[in-house]
Amino acid sequence: MTEVLHVVAVVLTGLSAGLFATFSYVVMPGLRRADDATFVQTMRSINVAILNPVFAVVFGGAAVALVAALVATWSMDARPWLIVALLLYVAGAFVVTGAVNIPLNDALASGAGAPAPLRQSFEARWVLFNHVRAVLTVAAFASATIGLVV
Repeated sequence: MTEVLHVVAVVLTGLSAGLFATFSYVVMPGLRRADDATFVQTMRSINVAILNPVFAVVFGGAAVALVAALVATWSMDARPWLIVALLLYVAGAFVVTGAVNIPLNDALASGAGAPAPLRQSFEARWVLFNHVRAVLTVAAFASATIGLVV
């Protein structure tokens, strides 16, 4: 059962890391080419669409699975890797998202007026901190994976 929990933690962490990384190297570079109105409308639509049960299971489930794997493991070799994975994941997925990306999403959603100033107050900061959470969650995925093979 311990290995199953660890595999679930690795898979969910990898899916979450992949989402943030994909935004960094595909979605946001693609949207950079869009006009202001398209950019604002697309980000608003994405921020509504992402709030779904599958995302909730992946995003929250990764942290729960990392904790469960950590609690269940008897392997002293895997334990430090799981601790690092959990800390990196929480920092990237929860802290950065909650402190920066969600407030920016909320401001964009409630913002009124011309799209250009809305985009200007959103894009650069959101992209920067998405890169931060992508790096942290990919590192968490790597750490959890190493813990599985040690």
